[in-house]
Amino acid sequence: MKTIKFIVLAIVISIFGVACNKDKGTDTTSVKVRLTDAPGNFQQVNVEIIGVEFKINGGAEVNMNVNSGIYNLLDFANGVDTLIASADVPSGTLSQIRLILGTNNSIMVDSVVRPLATPSAMQSGLKLNVHSELTAGVEYEILLDFDANQSIVKTGNGDYQLKPVIRTVAVAENGSVHGTVATPQALPATITATDGSNTYSSITSTGGGFLVQGVPAGTYTVTVTPQSPYTAVTISNVVVTTGSMTELGVINF
Repeated sequence: MKTIKFIVLAIVISIFGVACNKDKGTDTTSVKVRLTDAPGNFQQVNVEIIGVEFKINGGAEVNMNVNSGIYNLLDFANGVDTLIASADVPSGTLSQIRLILGTNNSIMVDSVVRPLATPSAMQSGLKLNVHSELTAGVEYEILLDFDANQSIVKTGNGDYQLKPVIRTVAVAENGSVHGTVATPQALPATITATDGSNTYSSITSTGGGFLVQGVPAGTYTVTVTPQSPYTAVTISNVVVTTGSMTELGVINF
């Protein structure tokens, strides 16, 4: 059975982030959407992608920045993928993804390219229910498993129709570290988290909050370096867990 996979790879987070009073970075997550495929019996499966939309926290709709165009899904088999969309989205519950398709869809069978009829609903958006939590500073991979065996239907007159059957799976890729410097005179402060081999950094917002983002799971030493005359504070054995935001709490100088 042929399986086509769309990978929504949540999430490449900027290592350096300056926050506002709301702690910018604690309320947004940067997402990249990638497209991949698995080998199948068709020679081509060409799908026109014109939009990707996320629904966050039960209502907020975010239009992704889409690399619109016609994609032959079979070009992205055996681990090959391509970026189709990206955006910063609000952190919280990702309840739904809308994949919006155009009308320029086709399929090649026996070296003949044939139209791949697409229901009008696909042009307004194929709605995929997800219900996954997007934690600030955490990278996610949302796998959309597109089952072509059920999704491409041959009609009685020999035409082909696209009726997508897609399963969604969300996987967290890393974690983050959050805290607040409560001494105004020490701001802005620089924060670094290191495991001895890699270092991740951020600085505080004007309100003192900070978020070190995109940190792989492991144990880190976190150093908070304030403004003079205050001296740096080092916190050892900070454990970062995949899919979670490690909270350091309030730091006073």
